[in-house]
Amino acid sequence: MEGNSIQESLMDYKEGLGELSKHLPEVVSQYNKFTEACFEEGDLSKKMKHLIALGLGVYSKDEYCIIYHTKGAIENGATKQEIMEASAVTTAFGGGMAMSQAVTLVQDACSSFVQNTH
Repeated sequence: MEGNSIQESLMDYKEGLGELSKHLPEVVSQYNKFTEACFEEGDLSKKMKHLIALGLGVYSKDEYCIIYHTKGAIENGATKQEIMEASAVTTAFGGGMAMSQAVTLVQDACSSFVQNTH
């Protein structure tokens, strides 16, 4: 997936969430509050939480979560090496399915967001 496509996927998700909130505003509001609370700094750093979520996204083949949490990890100080290691741990558990996401979409998203932060 190319850099523009990565950014477009992120925008598609945000637009879809906005559309859903027109129909179910309370559900979206409560979901956002819950997830924001989950990703607050705590005993685990925000970076670590995004790396965990990235691993779960890779394992479940959730492309939007892979993109979103790669971006979140980078924004919270993760290096490309840390992102690759988190993805590798996931592939140890998820096998070939997870490996295919780690060697394609995770690397593409990482490259896209690293370029945009420097």
